Amino acid sequence: MEQVVFSVSGKRVVVVGAARSGVAAAELLVRRGASVMLTESRHAFDEAERLRAAGVALELGGHRADTLAGADLIVVSPGVPVDQPVFDAARARGVEIMGELELASRFVKGRIIAITGTKGKSTTTTLVGRMLSAAGRTVLVGGNIGVPVSAHVDQSTPETLHVVETSSFQLETTSAFRPWIAVWLNIAADHLDRHPTVESYVDAKARIFANQRTGDWAVVNADDPQVMTRSTATNARLVTFSLAGAADAGFAVDGDWIVTRTATGRDRVLPVSAVELTGRHMLNNVLAAVAVSAIADVTPASMTEALRGFHGLEHVMEPAGEFQGVRFVNDSKATNVEAARRSIESFDRGVVAIVGGKFKGGDLRDLRGPLSTRGRAVIAIGEAAPLVREALAGVVPVVEAASMREAVRRGYEAASPDGVVLLAPACASFDWFRDYAERGRTFKYEVQQMQERSRC
Repeated sequence: MEQVVFSVSGKRVVVVGAARSGVAAAELLVRRGASVMLTESRHAFDEAERLRAAGVALELGGHRADTLAGADLIVVSPGVPVDQPVFDAARARGVEIMGELELASRFVKGRIIAITGTKGKSTTTTLVGRMLSAAGRTVLVGGNIGVPVSAHVDQSTPETLHVVETSSFQLETTSAFRPWIAVWLNIAADHLDRHPTVESYVDAKARIFANQRTGDWAVVNADDPQVMTRSTATNARLVTFSLAGAADAGFAVDGDWIVTRTATGRDRVLPVSAVELTGRHMLNNVLAAVAVSAIADVTPASMTEALRGFHGLEHVMEPAGEFQGVRFVNDSKATNVEAARRSIESFDRGVVAIVGGKFKGGDLRDLRGPLSTRGRAVIAIGEAAPLVREALAGVVPVVEAASMREAVRRGYEAASPDGVVLLAPACASFDWFRDYAERGRTFKYEVQQMQERSRC
């Protein structure tokens, strides 16, 4: 991959935010010869002593404008909005402000496969990594999932393929970031607690194509009109995938097979029966992963091998147990309305959906359609419970719960004797929980506790 000439040696660099990405960026910058100050709003965090030992200076308890203004370069964690007034003096001095993803991409030696979208990023990223690994490629998977790219830089070789999940927060602070293959899965209103408008959110996602060239690839969802419209500006070669059959060419589901369609016919790639994921919408992610793998010359046999035994990620349509005929499914990662809608549509009937949390935008009324034909009830939780009731009352009974334990119990009562209790929150988790993972694990724990109490 052609490298941008870039050096931080001897520069004063301020890293803003001590989440995973910020910590990884600070450590990378020190290894590359920079003088690094990390500024964090908290007064303490777990990695503080490790960073001090590595030579990183820490400024805790807030971000100071004079610290930022005195930098040669500022690197922000994805969770830090860059439109804050605290950055104004630095901008006035012409200080470059970039995100951790942008920083890492300037150092990696291998090619980047970047994957974005409102829903399905983590599953698709994981699948692409599995397929490339099954084919014997040198693969590092990270970004918004798992390990920040900055932590992979030292392992990067020209043969490495970096499979990177990219969020809108990461993409909005890119300037030279250039994936060899860029994947845009879908788009729906999300993160409107951070992005001022839907259009600005879409603009951030579209940056995944901004620096691609004619030798690169753009893999896009032909079933999503916004994605198709925004992908027309790319210089890369366009490859489409479609679950609904919206494209004459590209990757699609045809009967019992995933196929690639061309102007002259269709070629079978692998049987749909090889996919062991719950929910038809998951086939979108598989189609995207197959398209990427085909570009990378992975054989259908290796793709099939990678799918074998893969039942999905934790907190993504994850079976969470069964109790007296009622199934429990954990889709805590369905943190927006579109994701929750697809979760509900994965079942034919008997759905009791646990919905709510910290609302971050979208229209909860979009859940009325699938609930009207599949739902038995909704259990409303968290800060958004009144909004959930207002949006969904009249379609199915809406019951509020004051804790996850109560939500599981009330869900079971409404789903009995043969339904499914589905945690599909359509909201962020930050009112009751640290993150979606803690929410999902709490849900599973309460299901387990209910099972154990019945045996006493």
